[in-house]
Amino acid sequence: MNAPDKIMTDAPKAIYLKNYTAPAYLIDTVDLHFDLFEDHARVTSRLAMICNHDRSQGAKPLVLHGEKVKLISVKLNDQLLPAAGYQVTNENLTVSDLPESFTLEVVTEIKPQENKALEGLYKSGGHFCTQCEAEGFRKITYFLDRPDVMAKYTTTIVADTKYPQLLSNGNLVDHGKLEGNRHWAKWEDPFKKPSYLFALVAGDLSFLEDTFVTCSGRSVTLRIYVEHHNLDKTEHAMHSLKAAMRWDEETFGLEYDLDIYMIVAVDDFNMGAMENKGLNLFNSKYVLAKPETATDADFDGIESVIGHEYFHNWTGNRVTCRDWFQLSLKEGLTVFRDQEFSADMSSRAVKRINDVRSLRTIQFPEDGGPMAHSVRPDSYIEIGNFYTSTIYNKGAEVIRMMHTLLGQEGFRKGMDLYFERHDGQAVTTDDFVKAMESANNRDLTQFRRWYTQAGTPEITTEGQYDQEKQVYTLTIKQTCPATPGQPHKEPFHLPIAMGLLDDQGNDVPLQLEGETQAAGTSRVLELCQAEQDYRFINVAQQPLPSLLRGFSAPVKLHSKTSHEALAFLLANDSDAFNRWEAGQRLAGEIILGFVAAYRNGKEMTLDDTFVQAVAKSLESNLDPALVAQLLTLPSELYLAELMTTVDVEGIHLAREFVRKTLAERLKGAFEKTYKTNSDSGAYRFESESVAKRSLKNLALSYLMTLNDTASRRLCMQQFETANNMTDSIAALITLANQDCAERVPALAAFYEKWRHDPLVLDKWFGLQAMSQLHGTLAEVQALTLHPAFEIKNPNKVYSLIGALTRSNPVRFHDASGDGYLFLADKVLQIDAFNPSVAARMLGALSRWRKFDEKRQILMKAQLQRILAQPGLSKDAYEVVSKSLA
Repeated sequence: MNAPDKIMTDAPKAIYLKNYTAPAYLIDTVDLHFDLFEDHARVTSRLAMICNHDRSQGAKPLVLHGEKVKLISVKLNDQLLPAAGYQVTNENLTVSDLPESFTLEVVTEIKPQENKALEGLYKSGGHFCTQCEAEGFRKITYFLDRPDVMAKYTTTIVADTKYPQLLSNGNLVDHGKLEGNRHWAKWEDPFKKPSYLFALVAGDLSFLEDTFVTCSGRSVTLRIYVEHHNLDKTEHAMHSLKAAMRWDEETFGLEYDLDIYMIVAVDDFNMGAMENKGLNLFNSKYVLAKPETATDADFDGIESVIGHEYFHNWTGNRVTCRDWFQLSLKEGLTVFRDQEFSADMSSRAVKRINDVRSLRTIQFPEDGGPMAHSVRPDSYIEIGNFYTSTIYNKGAEVIRMMHTLLGQEGFRKGMDLYFERHDGQAVTTDDFVKAMESANNRDLTQFRRWYTQAGTPEITTEGQYDQEKQVYTLTIKQTCPATPGQPHKEPFHLPIAMGLLDDQGNDVPLQLEGETQAAGTSRVLELCQAEQDYRFINVAQQPLPSLLRGFSAPVKLHSKTSHEALAFLLANDSDAFNRWEAGQRLAGEIILGFVAAYRNGKEMTLDDTFVQAVAKSLESNLDPALVAQLLTLPSELYLAELMTTVDVEGIHLAREFVRKTLAERLKGAFEKTYKTNSDSGAYRFESESVAKRSLKNLALSYLMTLNDTASRRLCMQQFETANNMTDSIAALITLANQDCAERVPALAAFYEKWRHDPLVLDKWFGLQAMSQLHGTLAEVQALTLHPAFEIKNPNKVYSLIGALTRSNPVRFHDASGDGYLFLADKVLQIDAFNPSVAARMLGALSRWRKFDEKRQILMKAQLQRILAQPGLSKDAYEVVSKSLA
């Protein structure tokens, strides 16, 4: 029977961690048979099942999940069940009176060609593909679609020969031809896995093949599958994959375990990529790259995501989640691993800065909003809404803190024990922490609060120096604001990496009272109480503290530090992250001071202290990539988080004033920096070249704030002569932000050149959506009607609508409220066919309470309008209802 689309009649119910129960039945083996046709697919699943509950009070019914599937037949131990032998609803198939062990065969029909939600089995670019995490497998067949049910899979795919590649998890064990221009392939995965890790691809694709020899001498075939015209864009992805495989062996002793590892690039994909066992499906943007079409950031992102999905082979696949509340068990841990991999491949300091910048502009607001949740949530309505920065990025910070507390060797011992204990199991975050405790003989009971308490802790510090006793006392206090459902927070276990600087900028030896000798010049303090004092002895002069080095804990730090002291840290701190942090604090305090001046009608004057600090950074011998980070002002999004009530226009005007003033007063220095870091040679994606391009293009962006003839000429010259996308797009971005004669012709020329490359056009859409010119919203509205824009493609939605709503606050939050109306219209349109993407777009409206009263009314009205929409998905319902609560 056909299961109708779900209609929102009653408010969806929350699912709670406290109600977790083990599955009543387990699956030993899964035998899947797919018959793929142009208008439908028939799926036969044979499940060898065993009872997993006490049958003394009778056998429990077997309840299988299923959505939007047509049930054809059910067999129990090869006997066809009559309709009275089972019950079917919109979401379940229930079979009762079952023996201790049995085989259940279920046949279903689905329509991949009509699946625009991009979950389950669907078609993208003429190819069949799947996305099953978190609960997509139930849209293929009736199943125990939960992560704690792990089984061995055998998959047979039958399709027309127009789809030469028939791929699934594991190793290819057989294939052949059939009558009627059809053929088949059979795959076996020798490792148990949950259904969310299942994958299938059937298509006409080209592939790049290579070989990797593991540390034990096994030869593994590597293949990256793409559409034929994209084959020349796969070399970097292959290089990244081999680097990740080698790194994981050398760093964690983890070796790949199948005969083949495959990556398939898919144009229509809700997320970045998926770690399906042995067959990773990727959003094309994280596979395809060559210098003419991809930027340095694209190359870097591909390397990172390739690494991330590969690392999941152990942290997520071999050991997986018991339930979806444990999602950070695999995601937070694997993000930490991919961050460390990327840091080893490039600049560790710049990588750390970029990770923290992302945390502060995405995760911190999440922690401070209505969707705030702990790293291990207590409840959810739609699990798709919990693929959040809290789960991924804050989860990674929790892992990083354990690494800091235990040290590299201790952390590795804990990882080894974790795999020894739990290989082939579905476990919890607590199982991971227990492995770390056991391996290091440490009690991490208090540390577990990072998994159970939501919110961003706030740290306040104060220092007192006793010249006579040569003692410096550092007092550190911690608090954490209330979050939904958690009004009171217990103290966290916090690692505070720190140092003390003398008046020459040198690190002071650190010796705590009671210690017999100094323990180096940088150390980690463990803050476990609401307030603690740390007394450092033998401190010869008043020191300047350098706190939270390397951002050793995901907290907000409050300390009384003068602008002169911040400028001193910017120039002298031995910790690269804290040099950047000092510059961010200095710039942020100056800009927010200008916001207040702007509102009070006072003149804005940029202090020489900051200008000189910028000039000194420009003239330094530091890594150009780090200099570029030091000279990048805090974003408008981050500055907004520092205000109780966001002043949208004030932040924008003040920040732009600082940028333009710096360009005016340091024009010669920026021109020199641009020239010094320019390179007319062939493009190379290696650290030195990437660093120079980043600093050169930052200098260009400053110069273009002047909007004078010389700067525009320089910008157009770069745009017209660039031999790589990094320089081309950097020039076009600066032009798109200026009201000048060159803007429209440059945008048109770029489109004409790249009109047949969807990923490059995503950049074209995005840079226009992020333009800070007054007409941007109207331009974005017009671009949604452009022939190259496709609202059913997530990449297009994120690049155009997402760029405006998430990355362009001054235009999205226009006082008219037109931006809110535009977003609500698009959310409702998208929710009708892809609830997952619709819910992700809603975050821009969820923090309406941060804004002035007029904007609050306008944003709230659109949220209420969305909530009242008949048939609203539970994905959107959860975000909107919590935002309005």
